Amino acid sequence: MTPCIGRSHGIHAEPITFGLKLASFYAEFKRNKLRLKDAIENVSTCSISGAVGTFANIDPKIETYVAKKLKLKAEPISTQIIPRDRHAHYFSVLAIIAGSVERVATEIRHLQRSEVYELQEYFSKDQKGSSAMPHKKNPILSENLTGLARMVRSYVIPALENISLWHERDISHSSVERNIGPDANITLDFALVRLSGILDKMIVYPKTMIKNLNLTRGLVFSQEVMLELTKSGMAREKAYRLVQSYAKTSFAKNTNLLTLLKSDKSITGKINEKKLDKIFTYDKHLKNVNYIFKRVFK
Repeated sequence: MTPCIGRSHGIHAEPITFGLKLASFYAEFKRNKLRLKDAIENVSTCSISGAVGTFANIDPKIETYVAKKLKLKAEPISTQIIPRDRHAHYFSVLAIIAGSVERVATEIRHLQRSEVYELQEYFSKDQKGSSAMPHKKNPILSENLTGLARMVRSYVIPALENISLWHERDISHSSVERNIGPDANITLDFALVRLSGILDKMIVYPKTMIKNLNLTRGLVFSQEVMLELTKSGMAREKAYRLVQSYAKTSFAKNTNLLTLLKSDKSITGKINEKKLDKIFTYDKHLKNVNYIFKRVFK
């Protein structure tokens, strides 16, 4: 329930909570876990069907026996090899997970910027942030994760290109798989372990979140004021332009938006000051946070 500003396009939007950010990541990785299980299930097949997949010189029972021993499924129909769409699916899922890793890493990097500083990676007392500038605390682990995610995603294209082989097989795919197989799995495993460590030790600054939330002097409540004016009978476009004009003045002159709105009788005539005061609180924005948490965490 720690209040912080929600941002769209990098610009202050409306209040949310830091817990909602984390819950969003949790839900995404929960989906990723299901995707990975499905991809592993999909790629775990066995083929011992001969030179072109016809069982011309081998009994199909051998394939069934070996598949059972290896806890795999027998490939329903193969050529000399298992169809590579299965592998492309698997590597695509690894890439999606890498994208999710980068999404968290990017959020940490943005929120650790000096102008924002709502959180930071753990920084030990003996650590150097920069070899040249002693004051620096850089989000180097998150930056590293961004780079690793790019690597894992880069393996998807060759995996997709491996689907199309000549006739009943060629070996253009094998050299690719010898590289991307170990690299993609090991790199993503490392990235997930690193991300877990970052989150476990991450330092959060709730006071800075409140400070940043109030940075724009009430501009984040503009939508609710506009909606309240439309409920009172004012045309939506007129209400939008009216609130926008005061929002621009508030921003340009660094003046509290609520004060400006209260000075306009065309506004206070439709929304009394007590109701205006109530609009400029976080209550309405955070009232359904627990409802969202219940949906995410069941």
